[in-house]
Amino acid sequence: MGKKTRESIAIFGGSFDPPHKGHQLIVSNAVAILDIDRLVIVPAYLNPFKQNSLAPAKLRLQWCQTLFDPLEKVSVSDYEIVQGKSIYTADTVKHFQRMYDVKYLIIGSDNLASLTKWHQYEWLNQQVIWVVATRRDSSFDTSMLRKWIKIELDEAISSTHIRSTQQLDGIDQRIIDSVKQVFTQKELTNKG
Repeated sequence: MGKKTRESIAIFGGSFDPPHKGHQLIVSNAVAILDIDRLVIVPAYLNPFKQNSLAPAKLRLQWCQTLFDPLEKVSVSDYEIVQGKSIYTADTVKHFQRMYDVKYLIIGSDNLASLTKWHQYEWLNQQVIWVVATRRDSSFDTSMLRKWIKIELDEAISSTHIRSTQQLDGIDQRIIDSVKQVFTQKELTNKG
């Protein structure tokens, strides 16, 4: 028996602001179809393309831990959050490559439009197989991707929609009260 090969993983990063049933479907589908030992969820301290987030980083991490840590083959990493600043996806992949065989990077199809602007995009494109999560019947351009597979979702849900409408039917019961609290605090702050 030779030396043990490193665990193969998929990385699913994002703001998870808040995490919703669409994220949960992506995770369950990815674990079911990808040839991996583990799926690592990496909540961002702050997306490099965003100015701020609704919920504080530590709370978004907590939400992800509540929803995803109990799942088999899934773990939540605080890597980006403990950095206390925006971290490029390429740097996160390099970090995990030191410990794992990083095979896949999961992104939403909405990221494809800006993907070539990502820091070290060319390098990333050589390193990973992209997993593009998309809503059924949506079309998108993947011509810039070296290698990719698709995960189709029935849920037409997004964190942006949840933040703008405050409709919480796409939020898991285990975190819904906490998410409501964040909206209430935001309203009080905005009125003050």
